[in-house]
Amino acid sequence: PILDWISAPVGGIDRLQAIEVTESIGVVMRVALLSGFTVSLPYIIFELMMFAAPGLSPRARVIGIFSLPLVILFFVGGMLFSYYFLLDPALEVLLNFMGIPTLPRPSSYIRFVTTLMFWIGISFEFPLIAYVLSAMRILKPDILRDNWRIAVVLISILAAMITPTIDPINMLIVMVPLLLLYVIGMILASLAWRGRREQEAQQA
Repeated sequence: PILDWISAPVGGIDRLQAIEVTESIGVVMRVALLSGFTVSLPYIIFELMMFAAPGLSPRARVIGIFSLPLVILFFVGGMLFSYYFLLDPALEVLLNFMGIPTLPRPSSYIRFVTTLMFWIGISFEFPLIAYVLSAMRILKPDILRDNWRIAVVLISILAAMITPTIDPINMLIVMVPLLLLYVIGMILASLAWRGRREQEAQQA
């Protein structure tokens, strides 16, 4: 079912042409690996939190544990965004570039789709990371605000690397959500920092 869903934008898995004997096996293994990583992501983060727990305050531990469900939510949200909003326009350009119809191989197509979905999913974690680090008093919101110009440059470079095509339209489709994620990260970081400061003032 996952392979059918991934291959739907090109008309189904029957539209893919394998030319190597073991190619289909490699495709199944790659999809299974990414699916397993997505499902196990909260547990991986939980183990990392437990590793760092001795050096964290009790509040930081609680924040880390409660953010675990959001980790997979943001990651899956990024993957779905890339699938439903980025994949179709990218394939429209790539499969008909210079008017030459393309019949993709399963390995190259699945690698292209899963790589795009993975890195967009990772990028969607930024607001959550900014909030958690600010709540833990590790990241100051001022750092994000003062360095927004550098962030724009880095985001444009990242968008160019993630974008599978060379046209500026697809790059903007990737870049604009990343910029919005940065702004959301700044807002969440400010809220977390302010809430922690007010709580400390009440306890003083």
